[in-house]
Amino acid sequence: MKITREVLFNAVFWGLYFLYQWLGLASLYGDYQGYLINACMALPVAFLFSGLAVHVLIKKRLVETNQVTGWVYLILGSLLLLVLRRYINYYLIYPTYFPQALRMPLLSFGKMLVELVNLYTITGLYTLYYFIRSWYEQRLRVQQLVQQKTTAELDGLKAQVQPHFVFNTLNNMYATALTSSPETASLIAHLSGFLAYNLYESTQAMVPLETEMAYIDHYIELQKNRYGSKLDVAINRFTPIDDLQIAPLLLLPLVENSFKHGVASSSGFSWIRIDIARGPGQFSVKIANSKDEQGPIPVAATGGIGLSNVKKRLALLYPDAHELSIIDEPHSYLIRLTIKPLNHDFLPTRG
Repeated sequence: MKITREVLFNAVFWGLYFLYQWLGLASLYGDYQGYLINACMALPVAFLFSGLAVHVLIKKRLVETNQVTGWVYLILGSLLLLVLRRYINYYLIYPTYFPQALRMPLLSFGKMLVELVNLYTITGLYTLYYFIRSWYEQRLRVQQLVQQKTTAELDGLKAQVQPHFVFNTLNNMYATALTSSPETASLIAHLSGFLAYNLYESTQAMVPLETEMAYIDHYIELQKNRYGSKLDVAINRFTPIDDLQIAPLLLLPLVENSFKHGVASSSGFSWIRIDIARGPGQFSVKIANSKDEQGPIPVAATGGIGLSNVKKRLALLYPDAHELSIIDEPHSYLIRLTIKPLNHDFLPTRG
């Protein structure tokens, strides 16, 4: 459809230009045969130059180089075509149809200037169509993006309806279970906190590290209920971390990895140790777990967003400001993540 519309426009535009060069000028001077030849000479030059200007120089060349270079190419191209046309007219057309024109020098400045202005005028009119069409298409794309954004926001709001319902229902269940089963109430509280973080804090660019650790605490408590006395988990904060911030949901996949490839695959007692410490301009998180002697633990996706995605997020969020190391031994597995936060994510330890 777009190609058909463009072909139709070119046919009409250049057809009218040909008629103007022929009948429009011939009606003033009465030489229809002579100006028919003139129109046949003018049309290819104007068509070729306008096509080069719009589809090559303006659309492509001006993008690849600076505007000054592009305009130099445009002017040189027009002069070359006009000189070529001038030579053909002067030696082939004028002697037969316009002998009086031979009194003017071949490369007359006045004649070249007039033809240059005429050429740029028709090229400007031709370009105007593509400019208006490009402006309209750009405006249409912007409207479509706004509509897509609005649709995405509405879909997001719809997607939140069910989590909100579950979250509120859990709170009601917690209130009921407090009197009948405190242990069940505790599990509901942890699950509610886990969902609340996913629903609210996880949408932020940065969250307090302590908030991220509270989220992990909820996850660990739910897992403790699953594995019971088979599991021992220790979380150690060796230095104050209340002023540190981190990208949300960055640590959970690392903890999930400990459960999936350590606790879940072990036939006996298992342990997980999480150590958090800070140093000058950085902080580190160590996550170690026991495991039965087996082959190396795969570091691809392991549930949740996966270790591979954690690496991608770290590369985007903390480029050249993080270090992720993995030590896989026969009976233990250690992940060490060191982050050098941005200035607004890190404050000195208060004395």
